[in-house]
Amino acid sequence: MKSWEITAAVYKNYELCVVPRRGDANDFQVEGMRYGINIYGISWNPNSYCLIRVTFSFPLSDIGPLVEKIDDPDMANDKNLLEVVQMLNYACKEVGFFYVKGHGISELLMLEVRDVLHKFFQLPYEEKIKIKMTRESGYRGYQKLGENITKGKHDMHEAINILTPIAPGKYGDLGKTLEGSNLWPERPSNFKILLENYISLLKDLSRKIMRGIALALGGPVNAFEGTVAGDPYWAVRLINYPVSSDVPAEKRTENGMGSHTDYGLLTLVNQDHDMCALEVLFIKKIQITLVQPLCVQNHSGVWIPAKPIPGTFVCNIGDMLEVWSNGIYQPTVHRVVNNSPHHRVSAVFFYE
Repeated sequence: MKSWEITAAVYKNYELCVVPRRGDANDFQVEGMRYGINIYGISWNPNSYCLIRVTFSFPLSDIGPLVEKIDDPDMANDKNLLEVVQMLNYACKEVGFFYVKGHGISELLMLEVRDVLHKFFQLPYEEKIKIKMTRESGYRGYQKLGENITKGKHDMHEAINILTPIAPGKYGDLGKTLEGSNLWPERPSNFKILLENYISLLKDLSRKIMRGIALALGGPVNAFEGTVAGDPYWAVRLINYPVSSDVPAEKRTENGMGSHTDYGLLTLVNQDHDMCALEVLFIKKIQITLVQPLCVQNHSGVWIPAKPIPGTFVCNIGDMLEVWSNGIYQPTVHRVVNNSPHHRVSAVFFYE
């Protein structure tokens, strides 16, 4: 029995049709890359096709060492921190999406945030519209179902925008559109204090992750601070994706949110755990190196679900980081499709 040794760098879900040109192998050994790539082989005989099934799971990193040591002057000597930095470099360069755990924000708080969103979005429309988003509010507040538009199409969701408060004249005419303070609902009664605490924690977490990304790019740890990004703008979008059958036919659309990339530096997503709706598009080519020559059929453009993992944030990079990294890191297209029989909430934090 002969073995075919296969080494693959793969970033998508595939079923690849592999045709052996010669040999009588009926078994082979598969080696996968790090960070969640799994490759499964199915035996063949010399005159038939072999099916290689490739599955992808997004990188999952315990960033505890980074959270704990990134502000330590002696951090360069911490091997665990440097390993996290290497993972961030891989995730940002090759995938654009990754999960983080060990981030220091309790799973209970993440759940409380989602619970308060469920309660708000279940309120009557007349109650939610009390904090209606307008131009005068600097586009803060409640946005009704179908009001958000992505690539010219109405998105089937409702949301609340909470943005960095901006005093009049702080950024001159350039920032006038977003001047204003946030609008907070009266119900649920703990909404404001809970979200303000949550946002404060996410601001610091995002700063620390960006410090790690600065190191991953080979720059100083404070590359995204000071005059470059020392006064970050943040935005929170609290979203409810309703059940399709509950939406009037004239307002139904294909996607909860159409395909897009984010425009900032870093996005952290806190999503419901009992359903999967976030999908990420991969278009990178599959590269397979074989000891023995085989013909390989490549595929591209596959939507991969970002399945919820309790206690983690889904992180992705945005267009702004592509600019600051001179194209080394590029954002990945993603969308939301809610096919669940239940409505889904998501708390999305944008760090810019």
